[in-house]
Amino acid sequence: MPPIVFATGNANKVKEANAALRGAFEIIGLDEIGCREELPETSPTLEGNALEKARYVHQHYQADCFSEDTGLEVEALNGAPGVYSARYAGPARDAEANMGLLLSNLKGVENRNARFRTVIALILDGQEYTFEGIVNGQIIHIKKGKGGFGYDPIFVPEGYNRTFAQMPVEEKNAISHRGRAIAKLKAFLQEYGKG
Repeated sequence: MPPIVFATGNANKVKEANAALRGAFEIIGLDEIGCREELPETSPTLEGNALEKARYVHQHYQADCFSEDTGLEVEALNGAPGVYSARYAGPARDAEANMGLLLSNLKGVENRNARFRTVIALILDGQEYTFEGIVNGQIIHIKKGKGGFGYDPIFVPEGYNRTFAQMPVEEKNAISHRGRAIAKLKAFLQEYGKG
């Protein structure tokens, strides 16, 4: 099977996806196909944004591809930041500012329940498919750990006492929202490859 384009400019996400797929399929990023433009993300839903980005790459680069959109949904904030997670504190996509704003908005709030949700949209041979991964957890009060990216230093998954940022990438991938969605993508691709 030729490489599948992961419609993201985030090298961390490409690395994470390749680690999760363990060489079963070759995943390349937008740089490798010469796509430097900002992909459209105008939908009010994760599903809509994932499909919008995948459709853009498929249409403009004629490549089999997948895209994802991920949101951190905090119960006490009515699901915010949600679809706006990357730009929560403004258009700069500054993870530190995003975490700072979230912790500020949760100051004095006892309910720290939250979940990460990832939706992957795949376009393969002109057909569209979606896969979802969810992990529940808690927002802690102070950042812990140096690994991961985004909100990882303040999110502790259910059943654990460490943040995503304190976990080795393999451990995080095994239980994370993106890891779960990618596992569904992998299972689908393996079946598809046999077809």
